[in-house]
Amino acid sequence: MKRSKQIEFYNVILKYDERLRLLENLVSETDTDNKVQSVFTKEKCKSCYSKIDFAQLFYILMDEGLLFFDNADEKNNRSKFQLFLENNFTYAGDDGGQSKIKSISRQFSECKGYTYKGKQITFLEELITKMQDRKRRLQSW
Repeated sequence: MKRSKQIEFYNVILKYDERLRLLENLVSETDTDNKVQSVFTKEKCKSCYSKIDFAQLFYILMDEGLLFFDNADEKNNRSKFQLFLENNFTYAGDDGGQSKIKSISRQFSECKGYTYKGKQITFLEELITKMQDRKRRLQSW
């Protein structure tokens, strides 16, 4: 092998090694306790809410524009929001354990429909009560 080919070959290997190190740094980081954390974690955020209440909470936050992915395109925003919830959260199932959210589309539709207006009002009243209790606790510090 010619010397120039060898140098070119080594350069390719070094660049490959450098990319692997960058990828390794991206995938794993060490926290203060020296525990390895993965960027690609499968752990999901858990909720104490039922699936419909969980959907109502996030639908309200989305619908009021407090949280969004695409505030210019309502349909795209809702789609991205639902996918985000399905991939990152669980809800309190009927058996008392946490359940994966396979699809939350139906529950989001229920939040938008007038048929479930009473359920949403009840949910909001409970949420407001919790927030008012929190406000009172903070004010009494």
